[in-house]
Amino acid sequence: MRRRNLLKVIGGVAVIWPLAARAQQATLPVIGFLNSASADGYAAMATAFKRGLKETGRVEGKNVAIEYRWADNAYDRLPALAAELVNRRVAVIVANGPAIAAAEAATTTIPIAFMTGDDPVRLGFVASLSKPGGNATGVTIFSGELAAKRLGLLRELIPQAKAIAVLINTGWPAAVRFQADVEVAARAIGLPIRVLHANNQDEIDDTFNALAQNRADALLVGPGPFYDSMSDKLVALAAKVAVPAAFESRSTAAAGGLISYGASVQDGYRQVGVYAGRILNGEKPTDIPVMLPTKFELVINLKTARTLGLTIPPGVLAIVDEVIE
Repeated sequence: MRRRNLLKVIGGVAVIWPLAARAQQATLPVIGFLNSASADGYAAMATAFKRGLKETGRVEGKNVAIEYRWADNAYDRLPALAAELVNRRVAVIVANGPAIAAAEAATTTIPIAFMTGDDPVRLGFVASLSKPGGNATGVTIFSGELAAKRLGLLRELIPQAKAIAVLINTGWPAAVRFQADVEVAARAIGLPIRVLHANNQDEIDDTFNALAQNRADALLVGPGPFYDSMSDKLVALAAKVAVPAAFESRSTAAAGGLISYGASVQDGYRQVGVYAGRILNGEKPTDIPVMLPTKFELVINLKTARTLGLTIPPGVLAIVDEVIE
């Protein structure tokens, strides 16, 4: 009799324990990770984000849960995905550049930590960089503002260039301003440019096929999450058609691109992770200033330069932050 009662007690504990574990999991604060790109293309960014979270004592699955919503570069899906996260009652929404507007339209109360390559004040996402106001703050790396610098670097590397192609994703919110800035910079140095648009993988293939037929002396790849997620493909295609290409992120130069110049996108996501953790730990977005990049890195891949038959001028080598052999 006692044996049967003991078995009942043990059986009851076996049932209660998983229920208790599930209940504990359900009480974890949830971060909604809203991103316009794809899970595969942005795996490194998601990892960097979680590294930043960990710096604040927040570890996924231990004391915080993360629900990911990827638009797979279909920006028109972002409003519905943002609404899903609001209905889920997440504690914080983390949004990349194209997703910020959807997140802010979906909620004025849930805190938003963003990562953008544009000016969040000009776009109306925050009142000011030092005092964001409202429910949003985050990190900007000012990707578009560096277009003139990258164009000038290409001109120094290829002084004989007669025309440079510029690849732009028109789906990126800052695309129009980026193109205008590039055109102004090109006129200032007297260099004709050929603007090319590619908003999906098929259009990228078509663009490089056209470049193979109608060559440009160099290629400036515009910024934005879609091109970040396609970086390996873009580097490979530039190598295939033997066109010197300038990119934003160091990872592209490491993968075989000729040069990169900009702030680290991955470090930006790490910092957004820190911001999300600080908000979960009790700070308010309105009290956290928008973070600006503190360092811009120029990286040159000498192996790629040699393959393209280019000699890096001493003046450029003197200002390089990293040379990849």
